Amino acid sequence: MSAVDLDDLCALLDEVLELDGRGAAMDAQTPLLGALPEFDSLAVLNLISGLQSRYGIEILDEEIDPDIFETVGSLLGFVQSKSFGQEHTTGAES
Repeated sequence: MSAVDLDDLCALLDEVLELDGRGAAMDAQTPLLGALPEFDSLAVLNLISGLQSRYGIEILDEEIDPDIFETVGSLLGFVQSKSFGQEHTTGAES
């Protein structure tokens, strides 16, 4: 399992979304979902697969929420919580 840090996550985003190096300019506040034309539903699936492979985490279908993909920082927080064995919850559960 690789360490989860901002630079590595941005590199993975660059690779999966085929951003041709634009991922290097991303920071925690960089918007993702709805802001990048490359970030469509297929890209989300590819990214989830890449996250699971690179970080050795399991992402369950019921954990997938649009809020996770709002910004690079929200995605980083989710991946970090998964890599430390915490369950991720969203505000949508009751």
